[in-house]
Amino acid sequence: MTSTAEPGREPVPETPTHAVETPTHAVVEQIPFPASVSPDAADAPAAADYVAAVDLENAVRRAAIGSDELSWEPDEQLPHLLDEVHSDHRLFGVREQGRLVAVGWYETRREGDAATTAWLDVSVLPEARRRGHGTLLAEHLEQLARAEGRTQVIAYVRSRGEGEPRLLPPTGAGSVPRENGEVQFLLARGWALGQVMRCSRLPLPPDEEALGTVRERARSAAGDAYRLHTWVGRSPGRWVDDLAALETRMSTDAPAGGLDEPEDVWTAERWRDEEERSLSGPRTRFTAVVEHVASGRLVGFSQVEAPADRARPAFQQDTLVLREHRGHRLGWLLKVATTDLLQAERPGHPAVFTFNAEENRPMLDVNEAVGFVPFEHEGAWSKKL
Repeated sequence: MTSTAEPGREPVPETPTHAVETPTHAVVEQIPFPASVSPDAADAPAAADYVAAVDLENAVRRAAIGSDELSWEPDEQLPHLLDEVHSDHRLFGVREQGRLVAVGWYETRREGDAATTAWLDVSVLPEARRRGHGTLLAEHLEQLARAEGRTQVIAYVRSRGEGEPRLLPPTGAGSVPRENGEVQFLLARGWALGQVMRCSRLPLPPDEEALGTVRERARSAAGDAYRLHTWVGRSPGRWVDDLAALETRMSTDAPAGGLDEPEDVWTAERWRDEEERSLSGPRTRFTAVVEHVASGRLVGFSQVEAPADRARPAFQQDTLVLREHRGHRLGWLLKVATTDLLQAERPGHPAVFTFNAEENRPMLDVNEAVGFVPFEHEGAWSKKL
């Protein structure tokens, strides 16, 4: 990967040459993404480090929540990581005696307002903590963002427990235990809590009585002014421009709390490119949209992705109703529609997971009415550079 120098700025190498060291002399190295993780692929041996990084993250999640329900397979992430047009993903690791014990993710956009922001994530195996690896990776990623001219970094960090005292975001909705190790780490590094996200779980099959009640109320509120459409896999061409506009509005209309989330512009070309990448992976995408009949335009959408293994849960992706069309229970309509579609086309998955801002009470209301229950919380943190 190459970088283009801005006026007055030196080109940034893939891995900064000033390797930061811990007392154990660990160094950060960049881990390349393979073209495939298939055992038959030409670069299969080179995929070993990437697969080890995904396994490490899954082990960290497993240790935190006590199950593999939030795990991802290496081939499920890979299509999105190989995007060289719209997004930039990089992966870094730290080893102990040759074994990968910590990883850091760095994500940016290649153009537009969102290119000023980098999204970071750091994971350290429980048995390798308190040895400086998290600090080493955090410093490396922040230094990389500064060197590339990013003006802020954002991270979503799991916080578990009911310990007191609590730290609240600016919205006052939700909180995290102030004395937790990850909270103290971020505060000490100058990060600020901007929002609390709730991860919720819907056991499948759903309660049909509860779902039916929500379905009828939603249909009644929407009336004849709106029309529902659903599909599996590739989106119909007639809706791509509207879907791109809706995805752009996700970055401006979704509750952001105290975060300064930049506008992330989507075009029809970007939508198709991302969709084709998703379709090339092993997950199946289920989509529901709402059409405003008078204008013929889409005003809301929701997507669920399910793995090939039906013993694993599905995941709710983006859901949005445009601000100017809220108040007609269209979010309820969409949520029920994706659940119905998943159950009709791919029954057998044990659950659906979704993430929502704690201040997004309208969406939490529909989730709770359908049967979602809180599973865990994440703090959404930011830092100005």
